Amino acid sequence: MGLLDRLFGGMDRIAERQQAQAIAPSFQAYGATFHDLTDPRLAVFLRGGRSTATGKTVTEGSALRNAPFFRSINLVSGCIGMLPTNLHRKDDAGNIEKASDHHVQKLLRVKPNGYQTPLQFKAYMQGRALLQGDGYAYKVPGGRGGRETIALIPLDPLRVSTELTDDWTLIHKWTRKDGSVRELTQDQVLHLRAPYSSDGITGDALLDVAAEVLGLADAADEAAARLLKNGSYVGGALTHPKNLSQEAIIKLKGQFEERYSGPENAGKWLVLEEDMKAQPFGMTGRDAEGLAQRKHQAEEVSRFTGVPRPLLMFDETSWGTGIEQLGLFLITYCLMPWFVAWEEVIAMSLLTEEERDAGYYAKFNEAALLRGSLKDQAEFLSKALGGPGATGYLMPNEARELMERNPRPGGDEPNWGVAPNGGSNEAP
Repeated sequence: MGLLDRLFGGMDRIAERQQAQAIAPSFQAYGATFHDLTDPRLAVFLRGGRSTATGKTVTEGSALRNAPFFRSINLVSGCIGMLPTNLHRKDDAGNIEKASDHHVQKLLRVKPNGYQTPLQFKAYMQGRALLQGDGYAYKVPGGRGGRETIALIPLDPLRVSTELTDDWTLIHKWTRKDGSVRELTQDQVLHLRAPYSSDGITGDALLDVAAEVLGLADAADEAAARLLKNGSYVGGALTHPKNLSQEAIIKLKGQFEERYSGPENAGKWLVLEEDMKAQPFGMTGRDAEGLAQRKHQAEEVSRFTGVPRPLLMFDETSWGTGIEQLGLFLITYCLMPWFVAWEEVIAMSLLTEEERDAGYYAKFNEAALLRGSLKDQAEFLSKALGGPGATGYLMPNEARELMERNPRPGGDEPNWGVAPNGGSNEAP
Protein backbone atom coordinates (compact mmCIF):
# COMPACT_ATOMS: atom_id res chain seq x y z
CA MET A 1 0.00 0.00 0.00
CA GLY A 2 1.38 3.44 -0.97
CA LEU A 3 1.91 6.36 1.37
CA LEU A 4 -1.19 8.19 0.08
CA ASP A 5 -3.30 5.11 0.71
CA ARG A 6 -1.90 4.65 4.19
CA LEU A 7 -2.57 8.29 5.11
CA PHE A 8 -6.02 8.74 3.59
CA GLY A 9 -7.52 5.30 3.19
CA GLY A 10 -6.86 5.31 -0.58
CA MET A 11 -9.04 3.38 -2.92
CA ASP A 12 -10.68 1.41 -0.13
CA ARG A 13 -12.35 4.57 1.12
CA ILE A 14 -13.38 5.56 -2.40
CA ALA A 15 -14.87 2.11 -2.92
CA GLU A 16 -16.78 2.36 0.36
CA ARG A 17 -18.22 5.72 -0.71
CA GLN A 18 -19.23 4.36 -4.09
CA GLN A 19 -20.88 1.38 -2.42
CA ALA A 20 -22.77 3.66 -0.03
CA GLN A 21 -23.97 5.80 -2.92
CA ALA A 22 -25.13 2.68 -4.74
CA ILE A 23 -27.21 1.73 -1.69
CA ALA A 24 -28.56 5.28 -1.26
CA PRO A 25 -28.48 6.80 -4.76
CA SER A 26 -28.55 10.56 -5.26
CA PHE A 27 -31.83 12.33 -5.95
CA GLN A 28 -32.92 15.66 -7.33
CA ALA A 29 -35.33 18.17 -5.82
CA TYR A 30 -36.24 21.54 -7.31
CA GLY A 31 -33.21 21.48 -9.58
CA ALA A 32 -30.71 20.55 -6.84
CA THR A 33 -28.90 17.22 -6.55
CA PHE A 34 -28.29 15.59 -3.15
CA HIS A 35 -26.48 12.34 -2.37
CA ASP A 36 -28.86 11.18 0.38
CA LEU A 37 -31.06 12.49 3.19
CA THR A 38 -27.97 13.01 5.38
CA ASP A 39 -26.41 15.42 2.89
CA PRO A 40 -25.71 18.59 4.97
CA ARG A 41 -26.62 20.74 1.96
CA LEU A 42 -30.17 19.37 2.09
CA ALA A 43 -30.94 21.04 5.44
CA VAL A 44 -29.60 24.35 4.14
CA PHE A 45 -31.62 23.99 0.95
CA LEU A 46 -34.83 23.27 2.85
CA ARG A 47 -34.30 26.46 4.86
CA GLY A 48 -34.54 28.49 1.67
CA GLY A 49 -31.22 27.80 -0.02
CA ARG A 50 -30.65 27.93 -3.77
CA SER A 51 -28.48 25.30 -5.48
CA THR A 52 -25.88 26.61 -7.96
CA ALA A 53 -23.57 25.14 -10.58
CA THR A 54 -20.53 25.79 -8.36
CA GLY A 55 -21.89 23.36 -5.77
CA LYS A 56 -22.46 26.22 -3.35
CA THR A 57 -25.90 26.53 -1.82
CA VAL A 58 -26.85 30.20 -1.69
CA THR A 59 -28.82 31.20 1.38
CA GLU A 60 -29.79 34.59 2.71
CA GLY A 61 -26.97 34.39 5.26
CA SER A 62 -24.29 33.44 2.73
CA ALA A 63 -25.49 36.11 0.29
CA LEU A 64 -25.30 38.87 2.90
CA ARG A 65 -21.72 37.85 3.71
CA ASN A 66 -20.85 39.02 0.20
CA ALA A 67 -19.67 42.60 0.76
CA PRO A 68 -21.01 44.27 -2.44
CA PHE A 69 -24.35 42.47 -2.12
CA PHE A 70 -24.76 43.45 1.54
CA ARG A 71 -23.80 47.03 0.69
CA SER A 72 -26.47 47.13 -2.03
CA ILE A 73 -29.23 45.69 0.17
CA ASN A 74 -28.26 47.88 3.12
CA LEU A 75 -28.05 51.03 0.97
CA VAL A 76 -31.42 50.61 -0.74
CA SER A 77 -33.21 49.49 2.44
CA GLY A 78 -31.62 52.27 4.46
CA CYS A 79 -32.57 54.95 1.93
CA ILE A 80 -36.18 53.76 1.77
CA GLY A 81 -36.32 53.54 5.55
CA MET A 82 -34.91 56.98 6.31
CA LEU A 83 -36.68 58.99 3.59
CA PRO A 84 -39.77 60.84 4.85
CA THR A 85 -43.01 59.31 3.58
CA ASN A 86 -46.07 61.49 4.01
CA LEU A 87 -49.76 61.29 3.30
CA HIS A 88 -50.98 64.32 1.34
CA ARG A 89 -54.37 65.58 0.27
CA LYS A 90 -55.05 67.60 -2.87
CA ASP A 91 -58.35 69.44 -2.91
CA ASP A 92 -60.47 70.40 -5.90
CA ALA A 93 -58.72 73.77 -6.17
CA GLY A 94 -55.32 72.07 -6.53
CA ASN A 95 -54.09 73.00 -3.06
CA ILE A 96 -51.89 70.33 -1.41
CA GLU A 97 -51.43 69.82 2.31
CA LYS A 98 -50.16 67.08 4.61
CA ALA A 99 -52.92 64.95 6.09
CA SER A 100 -51.45 65.19 9.59
CA ASP A 101 -54.65 64.11 11.33
CA HIS A 102 -55.12 60.95 9.21
CA HIS A 103 -54.39 57.56 10.81
CA VAL A 104 -52.26 56.49 7.82
CA GLN A 105 -49.98 59.51 8.31
CA LYS A 106 -49.37 58.35 11.87
CA LEU A 107 -48.49 54.86 10.64
CA LEU A 108 -46.01 56.26 8.10
CA ARG A 109 -44.34 58.94 10.23
CA VAL A 110 -44.91 58.14 13.92
CA LYS A 111 -45.62 54.53 14.89
CA PRO A 112 -46.33 51.67 12.45
CA ASN A 113 -46.57 49.15 15.31
CA GLY A 114 -45.65 48.72 18.96
CA TYR A 115 -42.03 47.69 18.48
CA GLN A 116 -40.71 49.36 15.31
CA THR A 117 -40.02 52.93 14.27
CA PRO A 118 -41.03 54.03 10.75
CA LEU A 119 -37.42 53.64 9.59
CA GLN A 120 -37.14 50.14 11.01
CA PHE A 121 -40.47 49.06 9.54
CA LYS A 122 -39.83 50.39 6.04
CA ALA A 123 -36.24 49.14 5.97
CA TYR A 124 -37.34 45.65 7.02
CA MET A 125 -40.13 45.48 4.47
CA GLN A 126 -37.81 46.79 1.76
CA GLY A 127 -35.10 44.27 2.64
CA ARG A 128 -37.55 41.35 2.48
CA ALA A 129 -38.88 42.57 -0.86
CA LEU A 130 -35.33 42.77 -2.24
CA LEU A 131 -34.11 39.42 -0.94
CA GLN A 132 -37.30 37.34 -1.11
CA GLY A 133 -39.29 39.29 -3.71
CA ASP A 134 -42.13 40.23 -1.35
CA GLY A 135 -42.72 42.10 1.89
CA TYR A 136 -45.89 41.39 3.86
CA ALA A 137 -47.50 43.22 6.79
CA TYR A 138 -50.72 42.29 8.57
CA LYS A 139 -53.13 45.21 8.91
CA VAL A 140 -54.40 45.29 12.50
CA PRO A 141 -58.01 46.55 12.36
CA GLY A 142 -59.14 49.25 14.77
CA GLY A 143 -61.29 52.38 14.70
CA ARG A 144 -64.40 53.12 12.61
CA GLY A 145 -65.76 49.63 13.10
CA GLY A 146 -62.49 47.96 12.14
CA ARG A 147 -62.15 49.89 8.89
CA GLU A 148 -59.02 51.74 10.04
CA THR A 149 -55.60 50.14 10.29
CA ILE A 150 -54.08 50.91 13.67
CA ALA A 151 -50.84 48.92 13.23
CA LEU A 152 -48.80 47.10 10.58
CA ILE A 153 -47.21 43.83 11.73
CA PRO A 154 -44.50 42.48 9.35
CA LEU A 155 -44.83 38.85 8.29
CA ASP A 156 -41.83 36.75 7.23
CA PRO A 157 -42.29 36.09 3.48
CA LEU A 158 -40.77 32.61 3.96
CA ARG A 159 -43.89 31.79 5.99
CA VAL A 160 -46.36 33.26 3.48
CA SER A 161 -47.59 31.74 0.22
CA THR A 162 -49.76 33.82 -2.11
CA GLU A 163 -52.35 32.41 -4.50
CA LEU A 164 -54.80 33.89 -6.98
CA THR A 165 -58.33 32.59 -6.43
CA ASP A 166 -61.00 31.90 -9.02
CA ASP A 167 -62.65 35.25 -8.28
CA TRP A 168 -59.41 37.12 -9.10
CA THR A 169 -58.50 38.01 -5.52
CA LEU A 170 -55.37 37.11 -3.62
CA ILE A 171 -55.20 34.76 -0.65
CA HIS A 172 -52.16 34.83 1.62
CA LYS A 173 -51.57 31.61 3.56
CA TRP A 174 -49.51 32.46 6.62
CA THR A 175 -47.84 29.63 8.57
CA ARG A 176 -47.52 30.49 12.23
CA LYS A 177 -44.64 29.38 14.42
CA ASP A 178 -46.78 26.61 15.91
CA GLY A 179 -47.31 25.18 12.41
CA SER A 180 -50.93 26.23 12.02
CA VAL A 181 -51.95 28.00 8.81
CA ARG A 182 -54.15 31.06 8.66
CA GLU A 183 -55.67 32.39 5.45
CA LEU A 184 -55.58 36.16 5.05
CA THR A 185 -57.43 38.06 2.34
CA GLN A 186 -55.74 40.74 0.27
CA ASP A 187 -57.67 43.36 2.25
CA GLN A 188 -55.97 42.16 5.45
CA VAL A 189 -52.39 42.39 4.16
CA LEU A 190 -50.14 45.14 2.85
CA HIS A 191 -48.19 43.36 0.10
CA LEU A 192 -45.05 45.13 -1.13
CA ARG A 193 -43.96 43.30 -4.28
CA ALA A 194 -40.73 43.65 -6.25
CA PRO A 195 -41.26 45.64 -9.47
CA TYR A 196 -40.48 42.65 -11.69
CA SER A 197 -42.69 39.58 -11.37
CA SER A 198 -42.60 36.41 -13.45
CA ASP A 199 -46.16 35.40 -12.57
CA GLY A 200 -47.78 38.78 -11.85
CA ILE A 201 -48.61 37.66 -8.31
CA THR A 202 -45.35 37.62 -6.36
CA GLY A 203 -42.09 39.45 -7.00
CA ASP A 204 -38.87 37.86 -8.22
CA ALA A 205 -36.31 37.62 -5.43
CA LEU A 206 -32.72 38.76 -5.87
CA LEU A 207 -31.64 35.55 -4.14
CA ASP A 208 -33.23 33.63 -7.02
CA VAL A 209 -32.16 35.66 -10.04
CA ALA A 210 -28.63 36.31 -8.73
CA ALA A 211 -28.02 32.86 -7.21
CA GLU A 212 -25.34 31.80 -9.71
CA VAL A 213 -23.45 35.08 -9.34
CA LEU A 214 -23.56 34.85 -5.55
CA GLY A 215 -22.54 31.18 -5.61
CA LEU A 216 -19.55 31.89 -7.84
CA ALA A 217 -18.53 34.84 -5.66
CA ASP A 218 -18.77 32.63 -2.57
CA ALA A 219 -16.59 29.98 -4.19
CA ALA A 220 -14.00 32.56 -5.28
CA ASP A 221 -13.88 34.13 -1.82
CA GLU A 222 -13.52 30.73 -0.15
CA ALA A 223 -10.72 29.67 -2.49
CA ALA A 224 -8.85 32.94 -1.89
CA ALA A 225 -9.29 32.63 1.88
CA ARG A 226 -8.02 29.06 1.97
CA LEU A 227 -5.14 29.97 -0.31
CA LEU A 228 -4.02 32.75 1.99
CA LYS A 229 -4.51 30.57 5.07
CA ASN A 230 -2.34 27.73 3.82
CA GLY A 231 0.22 29.88 2.04
CA SER A 232 0.47 27.81 -1.13
CA TYR A 233 -1.64 26.10 -3.77
CA VAL A 234 -1.71 22.99 -5.91
CA GLY A 235 -1.25 23.71 -9.57
CA GLY A 236 1.65 22.27 -11.53
CA ALA A 237 3.23 19.07 -12.78
CA LEU A 238 4.33 15.82 -11.14
CA THR A 239 7.54 14.22 -12.39
CA HIS A 240 8.63 10.62 -11.83
CA PRO A 241 12.03 9.05 -12.65
CA LYS A 242 10.30 6.02 -14.16
CA ASN A 243 7.32 5.41 -16.40
CA LEU A 244 3.99 4.94 -14.60
CA SER A 245 1.56 2.32 -15.74
CA GLN A 246 -1.84 3.35 -17.06
CA GLU A 247 -3.45 1.90 -13.94
CA ALA A 248 -1.17 3.94 -11.69
CA ILE A 249 -1.91 7.11 -13.65
CA ILE A 250 -5.68 6.58 -13.33
CA LYS A 251 -5.34 5.82 -9.65
CA LEU A 252 -3.17 8.90 -9.03
CA LYS A 253 -5.53 11.09 -11.02
CA GLY A 254 -8.54 9.86 -9.05
CA GLN A 255 -6.79 10.53 -5.74
CA PHE A 256 -5.85 14.05 -6.82
CA GLU A 257 -9.35 14.89 -7.99
CA GLU A 258 -10.75 13.53 -4.75
CA ARG A 259 -8.36 15.29 -2.37
CA TYR A 260 -7.05 18.39 -4.07
CA SER A 261 -9.66 19.71 -6.51
CA GLY A 262 -12.37 22.24 -5.61
CA PRO A 263 -12.22 25.43 -3.57
CA GLU A 264 -12.44 23.53 -0.27
CA ASN A 265 -9.03 21.92 -0.99
CA ALA A 266 -7.26 25.05 -2.20
CA GLY A 267 -3.92 25.55 -0.49
CA LYS A 268 -3.29 21.95 0.65
CA TRP A 269 0.25 20.58 0.41
CA LEU A 270 1.09 17.48 -1.57
CA VAL A 271 2.34 14.27 0.00
CA LEU A 272 4.63 12.55 -2.51
CA GLU A 273 6.15 9.06 -2.62
CA GLU A 274 8.56 6.88 -4.61
CA ASP A 275 10.94 9.71 -5.65
CA MET A 276 8.11 11.70 -7.22
CA LYS A 277 8.67 15.46 -7.47
CA ALA A 278 6.17 18.31 -7.74
CA GLN A 279 6.82 21.30 -9.95
CA PRO A 280 4.14 23.87 -9.11
CA PHE A 281 3.35 26.71 -11.47
CA GLY A 282 4.06 30.05 -9.91
CA MET A 283 1.66 32.98 -9.73
CA THR A 284 1.75 36.49 -8.35
CA GLY A 285 0.14 37.65 -5.11
CA ARG A 286 -2.51 39.51 -7.13
CA ASP A 287 -3.35 36.34 -9.03
CA ALA A 288 -3.34 34.33 -5.79
CA GLU A 289 -6.13 36.47 -4.34
CA GLY A 290 -8.19 36.16 -7.50
CA LEU A 291 -8.81 39.90 -7.55
CA ALA A 292 -9.91 40.00 -11.14
CA GLN A 293 -12.55 37.30 -10.67
CA ARG A 294 -13.78 38.74 -7.40
CA LYS A 295 -14.05 42.25 -8.86
CA HIS A 296 -16.04 40.88 -11.79
CA GLN A 297 -18.49 39.25 -9.37
CA ALA A 298 -18.86 42.57 -7.53
CA GLU A 299 -19.70 44.22 -10.84
CA GLU A 300 -22.33 41.56 -11.47
CA VAL A 301 -23.90 42.36 -8.10
CA SER A 302 -24.08 46.01 -9.15
CA ARG A 303 -25.93 45.03 -12.32
CA PHE A 304 -28.48 42.94 -10.45
CA THR A 305 -29.22 45.54 -7.75
CA GLY A 306 -28.96 48.72 -9.84
CA VAL A 307 -26.70 50.47 -7.30
CA PRO A 308 -23.96 52.55 -9.02
CA ARG A 309 -20.49 51.04 -8.78
CA PRO A 310 -18.87 53.91 -6.82
CA LEU A 311 -21.57 53.58 -4.15
CA LEU A 312 -20.47 49.96 -3.67
CA MET A 313 -17.05 51.32 -2.64
CA PHE A 314 -15.22 50.41 -5.85
CA ASP A 315 -11.93 52.09 -6.65
CA GLU A 316 -13.58 54.76 -8.80
CA THR A 317 -13.64 58.27 -7.35
CA SER A 318 -16.16 61.02 -7.92
CA TRP A 319 -15.73 64.62 -6.91
CA GLY A 320 -17.71 67.82 -7.26
CA THR A 321 -20.69 67.44 -9.56
CA GLY A 322 -19.95 63.71 -9.86
CA ILE A 323 -21.33 63.14 -6.35
CA GLU A 324 -24.55 64.91 -7.31
CA GLN A 325 -24.86 62.86 -10.48
CA LEU A 326 -24.40 59.64 -8.49
CA GLY A 327 -27.28 60.70 -6.24
CA LEU A 328 -29.47 61.40 -9.26
CA PHE A 329 -28.52 58.04 -10.80
CA LEU A 330 -29.36 56.20 -7.59
CA ILE A 331 -32.75 57.89 -7.30
CA THR A 332 -33.74 57.67 -10.97
CA TYR A 333 -32.63 54.17 -11.90
CA CYS A 334 -32.60 52.31 -8.59
CA LEU A 335 -34.92 53.87 -6.01
CA MET A 336 -37.65 55.44 -8.15
CA PRO A 337 -39.38 52.12 -9.02
CA TRP A 338 -39.47 51.34 -5.30
CA PHE A 339 -40.89 54.77 -4.48
CA VAL A 340 -43.74 54.11 -6.89
CA ALA A 341 -44.24 50.58 -5.54
CA TRP A 342 -44.55 51.90 -1.98
CA GLU A 343 -46.82 54.81 -2.90
CA GLU A 344 -49.17 52.60 -4.91
CA VAL A 345 -49.41 49.84 -2.32
CA ILE A 346 -50.10 52.40 0.43
CA ALA A 347 -52.89 53.91 -1.66
CA MET A 348 -54.35 50.52 -2.54
CA SER A 349 -54.04 48.84 0.89
CA LEU A 350 -54.32 51.62 3.47
CA LEU A 351 -56.71 54.10 1.83
CA THR A 352 -60.35 53.52 1.00
CA GLU A 353 -61.76 54.24 -2.43
CA GLU A 354 -63.52 57.29 -1.04
CA GLU A 355 -60.26 58.64 0.37
CA ARG A 356 -58.45 58.12 -2.91
CA ASP A 357 -61.25 59.95 -4.72
CA ALA A 358 -61.00 62.74 -2.15
CA GLY A 359 -57.38 63.38 -3.19
CA TYR A 360 -55.40 61.48 -0.56
CA TYR A 361 -52.08 60.01 -1.72
CA ALA A 362 -48.69 58.95 -0.29
CA LYS A 363 -45.45 60.55 -1.42
CA PHE A 364 -41.75 59.95 -0.75
CA ASN A 365 -39.61 63.03 -0.25
CA GLU A 366 -36.59 62.02 -2.32
CA ALA A 367 -35.21 65.56 -2.05
CA ALA A 368 -33.77 64.52 1.32
CA LEU A 369 -31.12 62.57 -0.63
CA LEU A 370 -30.16 65.63 -2.67
CA ARG A 371 -29.79 68.29 0.00
CA GLY A 372 -26.10 68.79 -0.71
CA SER A 373 -23.99 71.37 1.12
CA LEU A 374 -25.28 74.51 2.84
CA LYS A 375 -24.08 76.49 -0.16
CA ASP A 376 -26.09 74.30 -2.54
CA GLN A 377 -29.17 74.60 -0.33
CA ALA A 378 -28.83 78.39 -0.19
CA GLU A 379 -28.64 78.65 -3.98
CA PHE A 380 -31.62 76.34 -4.37
CA LEU A 381 -33.78 78.24 -1.90
CA SER A 382 -32.78 81.58 -3.40
CA LYS A 383 -34.07 80.52 -6.81
CA ALA A 384 -37.12 78.77 -5.36
CA LEU A 385 -38.18 81.85 -3.39
CA GLY A 386 -37.66 84.24 -6.28
CA GLY A 387 -37.36 87.97 -5.83
CA PRO A 388 -38.00 91.31 -7.52
CA GLY A 389 -38.47 90.59 -11.19
CA ALA A 390 -38.19 86.81 -10.75
CA THR A 391 -41.13 84.55 -9.92
CA GLY A 392 -40.43 81.73 -7.45
CA TYR A 393 -42.50 78.74 -6.47
CA LEU A 394 -41.91 78.58 -2.70
CA MET A 395 -43.32 80.80 0.02
CA PRO A 396 -40.90 81.95 2.75
CA ASN A 397 -42.58 79.78 5.36
CA GLU A 398 -42.31 76.75 3.07
CA ALA A 399 -38.58 77.38 2.72
CA ARG A 400 -38.26 77.80 6.48
CA GLU A 401 -40.04 74.49 7.00
CA LEU A 402 -37.49 72.75 4.74
CA MET A 403 -34.76 74.10 7.02
CA GLU A 404 -36.65 72.98 10.16
CA ARG A 405 -37.39 76.58 11.23
CA ASN A 406 -40.57 78.05 12.65
CA PRO A 407 -42.91 80.11 10.41
CA ARG A 408 -42.99 83.86 10.70
CA PRO A 409 -45.81 86.39 10.25
CA GLY A 410 -46.31 87.28 6.60
CA GLY A 411 -44.28 84.28 5.50
CA ASP A 412 -47.15 82.88 3.48
CA GLU A 413 -46.86 85.67 0.92
CA PRO A 414 -44.40 85.36 -2.00
CA ASN A 415 -41.10 87.26 -1.98
CA TRP A 416 -41.49 88.32 -5.57
CA GLY A 417 -44.57 90.39 -4.67
CA VAL A 418 -42.61 92.82 -2.47
CA ALA A 419 -40.36 95.53 -3.88
CA PRO A 420 -37.19 96.67 -2.06
CA ASN A 421 -38.82 100.02 -1.11
CA GLY A 422 -41.72 98.27 0.61
CA GLY A 423 -44.14 98.74 -2.28
CA SER A 424 -45.53 96.15 -4.62
CA ASN A 425 -43.92 95.16 -7.90
CA GLU A 426 -46.84 93.02 -9.00
CA ALA A 427 -48.39 93.80 -12.38
CA PRO A 428 -51.46 96.11 -12.10
